[in-house]
Amino acid sequence: MSISFRLDEKVALVTGAGRGLGAGIAEALRDAGATVVGTSRDPESAEQIAEQLGSVPVVMDVADVSSVQGGVDCAAAELGRLDILINNAGQNIPQEVFDVDEASWDTVLGTNLKGAFFAAQAAARHMVAGGEGGRIINISSQAGVVGVEERSAYGASKGGLALLTKVLAIELAQHEITVNAIAPTFVSTELTRSTLEDQTWRERIFSRIPLGRIGEVEDIAPAALYLASPAAAMVTGHTLVVDGGWAAW
Repeated sequence: MSISFRLDEKVALVTGAGRGLGAGIAEALRDAGATVVGTSRDPESAEQIAEQLGSVPVVMDVADVSSVQGGVDCAAAELGRLDILINNAGQNIPQEVFDVDEASWDTVLGTNLKGAFFAAQAAARHMVAGGEGGRIINISSQAGVVGVEERSAYGASKGGLALLTKVLAIELAQHEITVNAIAPTFVSTELTRSTLEDQTWRERIFSRIPLGRIGEVEDIAPAALYLASPAAAMVTGHTLVVDGGWAAW
């Protein structure tokens, strides 16, 4: 029996690849042999990402549907195909329930859920046209599996993303496209630094993770690599929780 995690001759698109999880996942896919395009809202950052990955720059704002469609189309046109989409770009505005305002709600849901759907839709069109199937991987969150304080909008968006993953998996299976999600716990990145530096939040987080530590990018990137690889050909509609046991309580 031969089991492969290689992605040679595959083209992957990773949204929000400038730092943190996006950058780590993009590097993991590249190291497995894929040609990887990483997106950013900022043109200068997009150029830097392209230089680091050895590919082409793609500017994309996932909160803007026309930008999403244009970015996906650009990547596919530049590289001639699209095999893997990692819906990583996201937004979180922590707020207590009585502080949540409409603008913040719309920003979070528009980025995390609406943006992910239209990126998947655009990518799937190219995968279907290519006739060789594909992989769509949504970066969800443990906050879409269990309740986390001050995360009303974020939890709603990520819970919605988990269910969207199931629907897309059903509809796209006929085209040999698998759709899965990854739900990480708090991961040490620039975006979580302020939360992790808050002593109250830090104690709260550590008390809920049986393995006794927060996640690292290196804990999440291999999960994405697995789901993108031939080894996961029979896995679809699944949310892989990488949370050190938080959701096991």
